[in-house]
Amino acid sequence: MADLYLKALEAERKSLWATCRLKGLAKDTPERMRILDLDGLIAEHKAKKKP
Repeated sequence: MADLYLKALEAERKSLWATCRLKGLAKDTPERMRILDLDGLIAEHKAKKKP
């Protein structure tokens, strides 16, 4: 079964990363900070799924 929550997190991260790359945003911008938050959420979710 597809994990829609994980897919949504990864899609948001991918979209933000593309935006940051196109605009050349610095590390301390809100978009880059959100990417770090998403990395944490993705890692937590994957850790919960492991048996």
